[in-house]
Amino acid sequence: MSVSCLRRLILALLSAPLLAPSARAALAETVACHVSYGGETRVLQASPVLSPYAVAVEKVGSYFLFRVVFQKQPADLAAIKVYVLAAGDNGPTPIHQATYTYPPAVVKAAPWGFSGLNHVYEPLRDGELSYWCAWSGEVSAAGGGG
Repeated sequence: MSVSCLRRLILALLSAPLLAPSARAALAETVACHVSYGGETRVLQASPVLSPYAVAVEKVGSYFLFRVVFQKQPADLAAIKVYVLAAGDNGPTPIHQATYTYPPAVVKAAPWGFSGLNHVYEPLRDGELSYWCAWSGEVSAAGGGG
């Protein structure tokens, strides 16, 4: 990394706290999905995207593919969508899809976030993936929600 690139990176990091509160909220807004499979739990983070087509899947175990699309704009498409696919020999096959409103209904006493606890079963190998998703952040005027 060149010295000028390093300087720009340091300047960007130091100036981040100087952002307007709404800009910080928009940057901090995330969805965290707690995905459990085979005795292991991973937290997969999703940030807002402009297009759902660029969101990659995450491999979970040898069979499941997990994808979270967090889209805030345009307002008529604003949603959080969770996809689970089976990684088969003939390519990925969707086996679960859930759509949640944006901003999601957040209940502080809910132990499983806005999504509730979901279970998805492998059609061939009899395995189970479970997940729940939580949202963090504030809806800013620039965020397109509310």
